[in-house]
Amino acid sequence: MLPDNLTTKAKDILGCSVKDESGLNDFQKLPAKNAVRIPYVGIERFRLPIQSKGENGLVGHNAEASMFVELAPGKNGVNMSRFCSILQEEAMKGPMDKTFFKNTLSRFRKDLRDEPHEDLISKANLEISFDFPMKQKSLKSDLWGWQYYPVTIKAEEDSLGKISMVLKVGYEYSSTCPCSLSMAKQYEEDYRLGKTKEGNGIATAHSQRSKASVSVHYDYESDITIEKVIDLLKVALPTETQSMVKRLDEQAFAILNGENPMFVEHASRRLSAILDSVEDILYWEAKVEHFESLHSHNAVAMIFKELKPGSSANQLIH
Repeated sequence: MLPDNLTTKAKDILGCSVKDESGLNDFQKLPAKNAVRIPYVGIERFRLPIQSKGENGLVGHNAEASMFVELAPGKNGVNMSRFCSILQEEAMKGPMDKTFFKNTLSRFRKDLRDEPHEDLISKANLEISFDFPMKQKSLKSDLWGWQYYPVTIKAEEDSLGKISMVLKVGYEYSSTCPCSLSMAKQYEEDYRLGKTKEGNGIATAHSQRSKASVSVHYDYESDITIEKVIDLLKVALPTETQSMVKRLDEQAFAILNGENPMFVEHASRRLSAILDSVEDILYWEAKVEHFESLHSHNAVAMIFKELKPGSSANQLIH
């Protein structure tokens, strides 16, 4: 049975002594019966149109936001509607940039207090997810198309006003199995030499659409951008899926896959080498998935930046 201080009784509802400016009961402002700190209280899946500023100018997005603050032990609840109004007001002022995140988080800590004389809320968190479009030139022809990258930007302001940032990007590429490729070429050579009469002398390696999800932690003042992270992924995993192709491009893609066969182990180590080379990336995590065409299951690898003991980046990891 729950203790008495964790149950809300009819007399608590009907006898609310706190009123808002219109005279309605403001139950949320009542002191908490149970003094327990709640690290994250807020809203998920709040949808809004928002803009980002990329290399090709302003880009509009249909975004989903999650917003949280820390609830102090004596507080009964959070004024949830203020999250939404603050975010909408700040999004109307301009694109998602450093100023947008700083202003929004600062207002969460200030405007979600019950009373103006209270201390600032100790922690605020904002997470925005959307698809980021970039022009992608075809490998050989003069075609181009739009490639869309699922992106999530997370920002958190602590009690000292320090803002930490995390950018998560999804990236699709093609992976050709090195083992399968080796056996296919072995068969073709054996057939050419007359060692086997099986088949018609042509064998193909199994390859599949694959996905990398990479999260990079960086300082609020750094120059990390969505485009820069995507460019890093293109270097690490050059067999990116294509949006528009002619036959010339399709052949070039086949050649590119032949030059870059990889297991998930290879893909994750490629990412490690590239991401570790960027000084502004304080910490990173990556997950790669190969949606195997040979099997009905997926091959998966997860990897992260190895931190030295005492590294300042340790505090960024929750």
